[in-house]
Amino acid sequence: VHPISHRVVFLLLVVTVRAQVNPETCRYPLGMSGGQIQDEDISASSQWSESTAARFGRLDLDNGDGDGAWCPDILSGPDALKEYLQVDLRSLHFITLVGTQGRHADGMGNEFAQRYRIKYSRDGSSWVGWHDRSGGQVIEGNKNAYDVVLKDLEPPIIARFVRFMPVTDHSMTVCMRVELYGCEWLDGLMAYSLPDGHQMIYRGLDVYFNDSVYDGATAERLTKGLGQLTDGAAGLDDFLHSHVYSAWPGYDYVGWSNKSFPKGYVEMIFEFDHVRNFTSMKVHCNNMFSRGVRMFKQASCYFRSGSDWETDPVTFRPDVDRESQAARFVTVPLGDRTASVIKCRFHFGDLWMLFSEVAFQSGVIAITNMKIHYFNGSECPGDDPTHKVDDSNTRILIGCLVAIIAILLTIIVIILWRQVWQKMLEKASRRLLDDELTARLAVQTRAFSSPHSSLSSDTDSSSNSTYEQIFPLCADYQEPSRLIRKLPELAQLTVRASTSGASQSLASSASESAPHYAAADIISLQESSHGGTSITPASMNLFEGADSSPREFPRDRLSFKEKLGEGQFGEVHLCEAEGLLDFLEEDLSVEPKGKSPLLVAVKTLREDANKNARNDFLKEIRIMSRLRDPNIVRLLAVCVDTDPLCMITEYMENGDLNQFLLGDYLGCFCGSNSCLCCSFSTLISMAVQIASGMKYLSSLNFVHRDLATRNCLVGRNCTIKIADFGMSRNLYRGDYYRIQGRAVLPIRWMSWESILLGKFTMASDVWAFGVTMWEILTLCEEQPYSHLSDEQVIENTGEFFRDQGKQVYLPKPPRCPDRLYNDLMLSCWRRNAKQRPSFQEIHAQLMESLA
Repeated sequence: VHPISHRVVFLLLVVTVRAQVNPETCRYPLGMSGGQIQDEDISASSQWSESTAARFGRLDLDNGDGDGAWCPDILSGPDALKEYLQVDLRSLHFITLVGTQGRHADGMGNEFAQRYRIKYSRDGSSWVGWHDRSGGQVIEGNKNAYDVVLKDLEPPIIARFVRFMPVTDHSMTVCMRVELYGCEWLDGLMAYSLPDGHQMIYRGLDVYFNDSVYDGATAERLTKGLGQLTDGAAGLDDFLHSHVYSAWPGYDYVGWSNKSFPKGYVEMIFEFDHVRNFTSMKVHCNNMFSRGVRMFKQASCYFRSGSDWETDPVTFRPDVDRESQAARFVTVPLGDRTASVIKCRFHFGDLWMLFSEVAFQSGVIAITNMKIHYFNGSECPGDDPTHKVDDSNTRILIGCLVAIIAILLTIIVIILWRQVWQKMLEKASRRLLDDELTARLAVQTRAFSSPHSSLSSDTDSSSNSTYEQIFPLCADYQEPSRLIRKLPELAQLTVRASTSGASQSLASSASESAPHYAAADIISLQESSHGGTSITPASMNLFEGADSSPREFPRDRLSFKEKLGEGQFGEVHLCEAEGLLDFLEEDLSVEPKGKSPLLVAVKTLREDANKNARNDFLKEIRIMSRLRDPNIVRLLAVCVDTDPLCMITEYMENGDLNQFLLGDYLGCFCGSNSCLCCSFSTLISMAVQIASGMKYLSSLNFVHRDLATRNCLVGRNCTIKIADFGMSRNLYRGDYYRIQGRAVLPIRWMSWESILLGKFTMASDVWAFGVTMWEILTLCEEQPYSHLSDEQVIENTGEFFRDQGKQVYLPKPPRCPDRLYNDLMLSCWRRNAKQRPSFQEIHAQLMESLA
């Protein structure tokens, strides 16, 4: 027999372009409860009996022939610590969350794991024990046999095999049902090798840049493991701060000093699961060059598919940024090079080089070798090995090749469709959660959807919170798996969401005009008048004879100077009112006196405003006319006999407090009659006046809802009066967060319960006062939480809700004493609203600090 061999090589390239993994959204159930993980992929060290085998250890699965859980055979003794339930995910996954349950046994079981440990492996041979960022290995589990307990893995793990190992109490039996949550690890990165990070001494502060969660060998050089460069958390601009609560300075970064590298570069080696075609590499670098840190000036990458390195590297030099010190991802193009191992040398651009994340964009290359043999017989040529293949055999060969190509194309289509479907699910999940959050925020804005409702009565408008659905990570909440379990069905859920109560609230308000938060109005009492009685100009006669009645001022005596701002239903103008003091027949204790024009703010209602807007505008006039406090902007007169309706209020000649501190008050402010130097006592005096005004409002049961320096006006001798013009000014548009074009909220000043639950009370105003005081003591040099995006600010409110010590507070201003920050400002931001101080207490404490 003389076989003829034809080697046919097929190269199949599947491009999987991938962004950096996000632990906040990578939280999908991986298939224990849903059945995607097959029984043969679930194993265990032992079992009680066939009815408690490993395949029954699926979370929330109560049907089947088993007893409803996996239970190990050994119940006590030293061997019990070696028992495990193992899950094979078939490929690498980024795992962020685990869930456990006890045994149900048709209501007869009461076995569960109070504590457990986790081990994981990427190759099935080398196992690593998971530990938290503090080194703890034991995870708190269940307290009964039924409730699901979810635990975040911080740090997350990258693994194919995961083992759950119960930590047993000799007095009780242990059974477990489990689920893993995460997403597929598309990088294919199995391990990276690099020098461990160094220690920096910055102004006497120890800053550690070591890879503290690396899971490989750490002798001399880090090898055969993964760590902080693949944990999905990009470092902050300021490397002294961290996403992780109470972490040491430098925690988010792995960094090196050029003094330890005479060749001027740091060498890293990246090992992958398969031969891949690499498009690019993304490296997150710190660039705080004012502290000697700069992103790399050159990267040279070498490639290896077999045993030898290729000699021609890919070299990339990023543009040097000499202006912005923000951390950023730098994309290194890899030129579609093929390799299973990459070695990159990053050259220093300054004294220090800091990395927090490295990710790759690549495609898997599958190489299939098929030998087609021809033998003597009816299907093959004769004995002569040089015999020409006849037409019939050629047709058979071509038919086989076409069939193989068709099969490969089918596989490609299936893989691509699977990836497209997965992306659709991810988008659907984000859209569903966004819709829920939007619906919640939209519902809360209905409480002040009146275009003139900045201040309202202290009505605690709480409702059933959907917080658990938005943030299903709370340790106290024991049933989030019901939401997480349904994430693979998000296409159907999204359709259902359109008929949900929250979406109905959103839809019902869609027909209305888009509500502003304050629309440049100062005060409005949110009355529960179900009768819907409208207020017309004629109804102003209700105030005749009363001391607080606003009087009609002649329009021709108003001289418009400039436009201060514009709201949805009107405008705010700076005007001079000729003879207003004589008109009022009282001493306002303002300058100038006599017949000189008085500077006022005139708020007007557009002539085309609807009936509800007109009623709200007139209702606001009625409420404002009753307010009398030296630290509240006062309503002086009105013009309501003809359109447009106007209200005339005090205006302070030095403008709002934000611009006053930011611009004119740096160093010293010199007015026409006096020169005031910037001192701590002057700043505290401003806060005292704001607290006094808020104390007056709280005594009348009013809630301001938008307290900030932009809404405080400054007069002579640093007199402060609370107003509400900030919303209407384009200057402060960045201080408000727009919810899908519908409503705007000052989220950086709002309490967590106002954002998530829609509760606006005196206590939420106290929270805003703490932020306002922080503005004053920082001279308004930056926006609150300036290092966080709007979305991160909302996420931070979720941390206040969970109350696990991960919430981020505004830092202590440099001008603020420790006692004032700890005893007053932090008390304003307490999670429990009932534990926050009242404005009476705040005012008294500030007065003591002035003494």
